Amino acid sequence: MRFLVRKRRTTPAVIIVALIDVLIVLVIFLLVTTTFKQQAALKLQLPESSQAQKAGANENPPFIVSIDDKGMYYRDKLPVTFEQLRGELILQASMNPKLVLAINADEKAPWGKIVKVRDAAAEAKIKTLVAFTKETAKP
Repeated sequence: MRFLVRKRRTTPAVIIVALIDVLIVLVIFLLVTTTFKQQAALKLQLPESSQAQKAGANENPPFIVSIDDKGMYYRDKLPVTFEQLRGELILQASMNPKLVLAINADEKAPWGKIVKVRDAAAEAKIKTLVAFTKETAKP
C-alpha cells in the first residue's frame, strides 16, 4: 500500500503594493471623470416686471444690496448686518454723490427689510434707487 505524501502548501501571499497601486489609479480616474457642479452662492427668486431692463444699462455700477427670502442682507454675496450695510452706504455715498442703490430682493423677502434699506439710502442721501426684476414670460 502506497500512501500519498502530501506536500506542504505555502500560504497565498497578497501583494499589498499592487492593491494600493490599483486603488490610486481608481481614485485618479474618478477625480478626472467627475464633473464639479458650481452652485450659486445666493439663490433669489426675483419678481417679474414688464419694464425690466437688461443688466449693464447704466455706465455707473450700482451699489447692490441683496435680501433673501429669510430677510438676511448680503453685500457682494457675503452676509452683513443692517448696521454694517448702513455704514457702507453712507461711506460710498460720501465718496460718490451719484451713487445708485440697486436692491436685489427675493420676491418672498419681508417688505420691512426692503423699506429699511430704502430708509438707509435716504439717510445717506442716495437719490437713485432701482430694483432687480426678471422679465415676464411672453405667452
